[in-house]
Amino acid sequence: MNRRRPPILRHAGSILIVLAALALILWGFRPVPRLVDVEPVTRGHLAVTLEAEARTRVIDRYRISAPIAGRVGRLNLEVGDPVAAGEVVAVMEAAASPALDRRHRQQARARIAAAEAELAAARAAVEAAEANEALARAELARMEPLAGRGMVSLTQLDQARAEARGRAAELVSARFGVDRAEHDLTAAQADLAYTGELEPGEQGRLALRAPVAGRILKREFESARVVQAGDPILEIGDPERLEIEADVLSADAVRLAPGMPVWLERWGDPEPLEARVERVEPVAFTKISALGVEEQRVWVIASLVSPRAAWRRLGDAYRLNARFVLWEAEDVLQVPSSGLFRWGEAWALFLVDDGRARSREVEVGRRGALRTELRRGLEPGDQVIVHPDREVIDGARVKVRGTSPDG
Repeated sequence: MNRRRPPILRHAGSILIVLAALALILWGFRPVPRLVDVEPVTRGHLAVTLEAEARTRVIDRYRISAPIAGRVGRLNLEVGDPVAAGEVVAVMEAAASPALDRRHRQQARARIAAAEAELAAARAAVEAAEANEALARAELARMEPLAGRGMVSLTQLDQARAEARGRAAELVSARFGVDRAEHDLTAAQADLAYTGELEPGEQGRLALRAPVAGRILKREFESARVVQAGDPILEIGDPERLEIEADVLSADAVRLAPGMPVWLERWGDPEPLEARVERVEPVAFTKISALGVEEQRVWVIASLVSPRAAWRRLGDAYRLNARFVLWEAEDVLQVPSSGLFRWGEAWALFLVDDGRARSREVEVGRRGALRTELRRGLEPGDQVIVHPDREVIDGARVKVRGTSPDG
């Protein structure tokens, strides 16, 4: 006798398949804990700093320039060579007269001819002035006896005397005119006589000496060349006397003050150097940033505190990073700055509590580069979620990155 199986048994396989599919769907949509990174709340040293690019520079540098126009001989000193105070570092020679082409030579000859004509005219004027002066003297000599006998009025006598003095002055002026014309002729003849050479017997050498002992910091050229008055030739300074210069935004410069500590990093050695702010210059300058933004920046000068042996490999214009310490204190309760976010008008962060994220409003103080002062809200050892994303909300399941599933 055939017994029929109940319907539920006949479809048991299908029901199992459906149940397995539902289980897989529920498994796929189950809430997965978010992986998060955490850092603990700690106590310790905290500093508020300002970083800026900086460079070294020699404190006292001396630029040697050409005092006159001339030719500087070849410079044998190399950059870095030591020099003593008073040592000859360059030699100048008087510049030779420029050579004349055909047109300028003809012009020079014409100037000589004109000067000779002027000299002849000046000499003729002297002869005329001598004749007039002699006539005036003779006339005065005749008037004086006649005036004594009353035959000539005193007015006529005074006129004769004035005429004699005037003619004498004209003679003196005419002789000066001859002197001037002779000098003009000499100058015109010199333009033609000395072209492309120095005057015979003229040395024209000038030795330029180092004003202080130091080293050559810069050499404008090497081979001999003609320079004009004021052209730079060499720079001398002592590279063992260095200071630090950094340009910062004017809004940051007002936060700095003389005496503030400075740490110099990334200068080629892992050990930072210590320095102090010497002065903040009271004048700003305009600088275009790499993004094309116009900025007002201020030079800040710092003096090195670390011993010379620690930075003896530094030289002039070496690049480094300056970290200005605006404030620092010990035993400060602090949290990672990357965990903070705005919560209305206050600050908040997420804690990890029994596998879930819990938001906590906190009160913060001074903010450092990576850590922020915590005034209330947490205790040392609390685990703070750093860099929380949008998926991390209050009560969300979280898992600390790097821990086991049971951890």
